[in-house]
Amino acid sequence: MDTRLVLTAGRRCSALHAGTGVPALRRYLIQKHCRGYATQDTLGGLPKVSRKQITVANDDGRVNWKELSVTEKAARTTQQTFNLGVILTGLVMTGGCAYFLYTEVFSTDSKTVQFNRAVDRIRSDSRVKEALGSGLKIRAFGEPTWNRWARARPIASNTYKDSHGTEHFMMHFNVEGSSRRGVVILHTFKGPGSDWQYKYLALDVQGQPRIYLENIDATPGKQPSSFKFMGMQLRK
Repeated sequence: MDTRLVLTAGRRCSALHAGTGVPALRRYLIQKHCRGYATQDTLGGLPKVSRKQITVANDDGRVNWKELSVTEKAARTTQQTFNLGVILTGLVMTGGCAYFLYTEVFSTDSKTVQFNRAVDRIRSDSRVKEALGSGLKIRAFGEPTWNRWARARPIASNTYKDSHGTEHFMMHFNVEGSSRRGVVILHTFKGPGSDWQYKYLALDVQGQPRIYLENIDATPGKQPSSFKFMGMQLRK
C-alpha cells in the first residue's frame, strides 16, 4: 500500500478520534474509511475471502489440499475413494460383458457359432429343401415357450469331455419350411489341439427317413474329405 495513503488515512483517523474540526457527516464517512483501512492493513492489503465448507457432496477439487481442514480432507478422501470404486466397478462390468460376448457369440466354441453353421448347412441342402420346402423360407428356432411372441427361444445343447480328453458338443433345434417341420440334431467333437469336427448332422421329419448331412460312422475307418471354416472342420 502507498505510504502517503497510509499517512493520510492515519491523520484522518487521528482527527476523527480527536473530534476537532470535523463535521458530523464527514466524520461518518471518515469512520467508514478507517474501518476499511484497518481491515486491509491487518491482512497485509488483501481483503479476507470466505469460502464454503468442503463436503463429500460439493467438493470440486478447486481448493488446494493444504488449505483444507482435517474434516474437509476426510471428506475429499471419501469422495475420491468412492469415485475410484465406481470406475473400477465399471471396468469389471465392461470386461465381464466383453468376455460373455466373446464366449457366447464370437468364439468358435460358442453355441451361437455352432448353431449358425448348422443352419447354413440345412438351408443349402437339396434334400432338406425337398423335405421341408423352399430353402429361403426355412427358419430355425429353439425350444417352444409359453410366450408365442418370444423371438429368442432357448436352444437345447450340452457340452462334455470324455475320458480321453476329447470335448463333445451336442445340440438339437427345430426347423420349419413352407410345407413341413423337423428337428435338427448335431454332434461335434474336438481333441486337444484340434478343431471341431462333425460326428453327425441330421434332420428328422415326421413320416420320412432321417436325412444325414454329416455322419462320420457311415464309412468306418475312412475320414471324409474336409475343410476348415472359422475354426470348424466341415466335411463335404
